[in-house]
Amino acid sequence: MTELALAGKAAFKAGAVLIAQRIGLRSWRPAETLATNPLTVAVKGGGVAVLFRYGAVVFFDVSPASAAAFLAEIQPQIGNPYPAPETEEVEVRVDPAVKQGMKEEVVFLEAVSVERLQVIADVLSKSVLLAFYESSIAAGLERMERLAVELERTGRIAAKTRSLLKDVGASLHTEHLMVGRAAVSDKPEILWDVPVLEGLYLRLEDEFELQERHLALEQKLGLVTRTAQTLLDTLNTRHSLRVEWYIVILIVVEIGLTLYELFLRGH
Repeated sequence: MTELALAGKAAFKAGAVLIAQRIGLRSWRPAETLATNPLTVAVKGGGVAVLFRYGAVVFFDVSPASAAAFLAEIQPQIGNPYPAPETEEVEVRVDPAVKQGMKEEVVFLEAVSVERLQVIADVLSKSVLLAFYESSIAAGLERMERLAVELERTGRIAAKTRSLLKDVGASLHTEHLMVGRAAVSDKPEILWDVPVLEGLYLRLEDEFELQERHLALEQKLGLVTRTAQTLLDTLNTRHSLRVEWYIVILIVVEIGLTLYELFLRGH
C-alpha cells in the first residue's frame, strides 16, 4: 500500500496546490480512499493526495508527472478552475528523536501516519488559500486607494456604480469562502479523533501564521468593502442631486411655458 511505502521513508516532499474554487469529493472510488475528513487517497505512481472541497490538493511524495496526471483525472470534479494555481511546498522528515513541528522550512514527524499527513495537509491547504486571496485583495486595495485619492484631490470619482458593486460582491464572496467553506480559523476535524496531534497542528499553524494572516485578510476585506460602499454612497448622492436639478429645471421650464402662454393670451 502507498501508506506503508511512505511509512518506510525518512524524507519526502509535501506540496499544496490551489487549483479551483471547489472540488467535488462525493464520487471518489472507495478502493483508493485511505481516509476521509479530509479525503485522503492513493496516487497512481506512488504517493498520497489529500483533497479539500475548497479547491486545494496536497501531495505527499508524488512526482510532478504523477501529480499532473492526478489533476487531469479529477478534472470533471473541478469547478471554476484558476488560470494560475497557487502552490506551496515543504520537506517532511521522519525522526523519532525530534519533536514534531517545523524547523527551518522542514516539517519533522515522529512517524508517518495518515492522520499526521492530514494535519500537515490542512495547514498547507489553508496557507495556499490565504496566499491566493492575499494576492487578490491586494489589487482591490490598490484600486480603492486610487479612487480615494482621486476623490480627495478632485472631489469626484471616475468609477461606475456597477464596478463598485462588483468590488463589494467580490469582498463578500471571498469572506464567505474563507469562513463558510474553508473555515480557515477552525481546527481540523481529525483532531477530534486523534487529539494527541493537536500539538503538531498548533506548531504548524503558528509557523505558517494562519490566524494572523486570516485576521489581516479579514481587516483588508472589511476596508475594501467599507471604502467601496462609501464611494458608492457618494455616487448615489451625486446622482440624486443631479435628478433633483433635472426636476427643478423641468419645473422652471414648465412655469416659463405657462407664463408665455398667458402672455400670448393677454395679447
